[in-house]
Amino acid sequence: MDGRGLAEKIRLSFKEEIEKMEKKPCLAAVLVGEDPGSKIYVGIKERACSEVGILSKTYRLPEETKQEELLNLIDKLNNDENTHGILVQMPLPNQISENIVIEKISPEKDVDGLHPVNLGKLFQGNPSLLVPCTPKGIMNLLDHYQIGVAGKNVVIINRSKLVGRPLYAMMINADATVTTCHSKTKNLEEETKKADILVTAVGRRPSFTVTKEMIKENAVVIDVGINRIEGKLYGDVDFENVKNKASYITPVPGGVGPMTVAMLLENTLIAAKNITP
Repeated sequence: MDGRGLAEKIRLSFKEEIEKMEKKPCLAAVLVGEDPGSKIYVGIKERACSEVGILSKTYRLPEETKQEELLNLIDKLNNDENTHGILVQMPLPNQISENIVIEKISPEKDVDGLHPVNLGKLFQGNPSLLVPCTPKGIMNLLDHYQIGVAGKNVVIINRSKLVGRPLYAMMINADATVTTCHSKTKNLEEETKKADILVTAVGRRPSFTVTKEMIKENAVVIDVGINRIEGKLYGDVDFENVKNKASYITPVPGGVGPMTVAMLLENTLIAAKNITP
């Protein structure tokens, strides 16, 4: 499943729409500390915004930033009519509560879709405009490849608020039968073998790898795992051995990652259209 190619098409459509807008969407990204992965991700998002015409502002704060200072910055961005989307890059330093920070962001500017109001709407089964980007990207990929989820057995190996929990809600809303697995799941292979659609987002390779023995014939395999080994990027899945057994599979890189960024741009565009009179 070519996430990179689909993301490019989606971004092109955004670019054409943004070119016609009198007031350009603006995304504010906040980076606290020096986490190498976070710096890379923020840089990717900055370039993606620039490519489609979204204005981007990045606020880089030192590692020792106090929680109150970050909350004050979010307050300022909430009240800035020229800022349409707010993204606080995770993880945050230990002295700052991620949940308090997420709840401080205005739900209308919450382009990560993690505010309790937005997640609550998603779990209620109501259409929520701003939903988490990675699950949204996965659902778009499945839709693009005409892979229906209604009535399918979906197994998700992840229970985080970024991926597993919102994806569970999206799959349930789409009439799938969903099993969520995690580090405490017993007999994981028995669960994964039942999956018509398997989604993995563990990121602990080589200690955890999805092998061909763990999936059934013609399963759809969505790999969200990010593992850096000797400078090279790998997913959770033993791609070369699994690809011939799966009906569809996402590569790493080039699968879910580009779709996540595309959905962030879409959420920013949605927020801008809702906020701008």
